[in-house]
Amino acid sequence: MTRTVLVTGGTSGIGRAIAQRFAADQAEVFITGRNPNTVEQTAKEIKAHGVVCDATSTEQVGALAARLDTVDVLVNAAGGLPAPASGDPSTLEAQLTQWQSSLAQNLLTAVLTTVAVQDKLSSSSCVISIGSIGAERRGGSYGAAKAALAAWNASLSAELAPKGVTCNVISAGFVADTNFFGGQLPEERHRALVEETHNKRPGAVDDIARTACFLASPGARHITGQTIHVNGGAFTTR
Repeated sequence: MTRTVLVTGGTSGIGRAIAQRFAADQAEVFITGRNPNTVEQTAKEIKAHGVVCDATSTEQVGALAARLDTVDVLVNAAGGLPAPASGDPSTLEAQLTQWQSSLAQNLLTAVLTTVAVQDKLSSSSCVISIGSIGAERRGGSYGAAKAALAAWNASLSAELAPKGVTCNVISAGFVADTNFFGGQLPEERHRALVEETHNKRPGAVDDIARTACFLASPGARHITGQTIHVNGGAFTTR
């Protein structure tokens, strides 16, 4: 039976890799993004349905949900760093803008999308949200938003478990082949991030994509409410 997979932020980086994996597995995949040209091009390349949607907009998220009959796998991959402040970043106004942007992009996108499609989830569905190692260290407003995402996921899991839905976060470490740093990551910083890992390599988008596919598989039905760290040992748990 063909599964329906929705990947927000599915036009680039981790989101695209996840969408591409599910599409290759013959799932019916819907990807979202804010840029119409990018959405159309990516959908064509990976053989998915493209939907232009700003996941911070209740109106657009509601319209997205209305297009879907069922959702077997929801991947909340929309997110990113807030734009740099145009003026003095220490002002209250700049701080408010930065924090609101971080929370909107990295927490509310997942909350709004999940709530919008919640009635379309079945007893075999799963919700996967993309977190970050930044939640465990000095990640500023971005890290705080990702930490909140993990806390929300725990509550979501308890809420949806009676229905049979699993809910997990994949906390990604440094992944080199994305636009996350906007091409501004100095070589010295790149080396330092790799050196933090136990296996001395940066993460790849497919590391995250394969983990997502496992969490959506029958073998992961008893895994829920968890944050799965995929970072090469840069952050360890006990």
